[in-house]
Parts: sequence; structure tokens; C-alpha cells
Amino acid sequence: MNALVSIITPSYNSAKFIAETIQSVQNQTYQNWEMIIVDDGSSDETESVVLSIIQNDNRIQFHKLSQNSGPAVARNTGIEKASGDYMTFIDADDIWFPTFIENNIKTIQKTGIPFVFSSYKRANGQLEFVYSDFIVPHKVSYTDILKSNSISCLTAFVDIKKLGKKYMPLIRKRQDMGLWLNYLKVIPFAHGIQETQAIYRIRENSLSRKKSDLIKYQWQFYREVEKLNVFQSLYYILHWMYRGFMKYRN
Repeated sequence: MNALVSIITPSYNSAKFIAETIQSVQNQTYQNWEMIIVDDGSSDETESVVLSIIQNDNRIQFHKLSQNSGPAVARNTGIEKASGDYMTFIDADDIWFPTFIENNIKTIQKTGIPFVFSSYKRANGQLEFVYSDFIVPHKVSYTDILKSNSISCLTAFVDIKKLGKKYMPLIRKRQDMGLWLNYLKVIPFAHGIQETQAIYRIRENSLSRKKSDLIKYQWQFYREVEKLNVFQSLYYILHWMYRGFMKYRN
């Protein structure tokens, strides 16, 4: 296994956590990777933290957007700059287990499926495991993701040598879901790995989001991004309201 893995990390005011995220990448058992950090106009010390680390690791790139443009723009900038055979994402406050990259490449080689994702642990801001693990299904199709997005940016792993580069829709929410659906329009399903391979940090602002706002974003996604009709949108949003909110239970 000598393929290059492109790791895309959007950051915004992430000085408190980003060094820990980078460390989890550097600790990987698979070492042939490039990490593309795209800063979305941070006003804290994110840049200085990253630049101090880059001095000792030339596999890490840092690009700063001139103004805050949202995670879709930041991630798409990273996708554009990616030069690897595989593409994966990790946000600037999350953590991978050391075998994350190795296990994903082995799974793709074993199954022949070019898009895999995995289960993960969920912690609070202090990395306390006060939430249950999120265990993914064995596989998901395009319609499965419309009902409930079980693929996290934290664990999605794509063979872009086979599937090519695709980009996220330029929306403020659900942009990752848009990317997964783009890939699932050309392959039957993505393969889910039940073993937990990462830690998703649930921040307080994530828990405080109004359910009415989430429903609004989801409806707009169905209608404006996927161009579903009213009846299709209603069908999927009812599934999403039941299954989507279940993932945030303790």
C-alpha cells in the first residue's frame, strides 16, 4: 500500500483543538498522506498553531481564505488541491484512531467498493464519552442517505482514482450529504465498517440547534439541491425526522 491519501480539514477558530486533530493524523500507522488545512477566515490563533506544526512536517499544507465563506467553500478548496488516490475528511476538532487510514484502504481493496465509511465514538468538548457510539449500517444507498445521513465527514473515505473528484454544493448546511449523494448516484452503495475508528466531538453549539431550523435546512436541501418534488420531499423528511434525530440520543 503506497497510494497517497489526501486529508481535507476545514478550520474556523479552531486553535483550541486543531493541534490534537493534527496529532491524530500524524499518529496514523499509514504514513503516505497529505493534509490540506483550509482556514475559513479565523480570527483566533489557528494560523499560528498550524504554522508552528508545519515547520516540522511538510506533508501538511495550510491555505487561508480571504473571508469567511462557509465549510462547503473550505472543503471544496481542499478537494481542488487534493492530489491523492484517496480522499477523506476530518474537521479541526475531531480525532482518528491510529489505524483509521490503514483499515479503510484495506477495506476498499478487500471489498472492491470505492466508497467506505465507519462507526465512531461521540464525546463532549472535553473528550468525555457521555454519548453512545454511533454504529453505521453495513451499507447505504442513495435513497438510504436521503432518509438519514449515516455517513459522517469524520469517516468518509473515497477512492477518487476510481470515482474522480466531486464537489460539495455551495450551501451552509448539509453540504457533506450533497457530496455523498453525488457519489451514490454512480455506485450502488457505500460500505459501512461497524468498528469505531474515530471520535466525533459534539460541541455545545451543536446540541443547541433548534429542531425547526434543522427541518428547514433539510427541506431546502431536498427541494433546491436534489430537486425533489413536494411529495418526494415530504416522504423523505418524515423518514429523516424519525431516523435523523435518533442519532443524537444519549
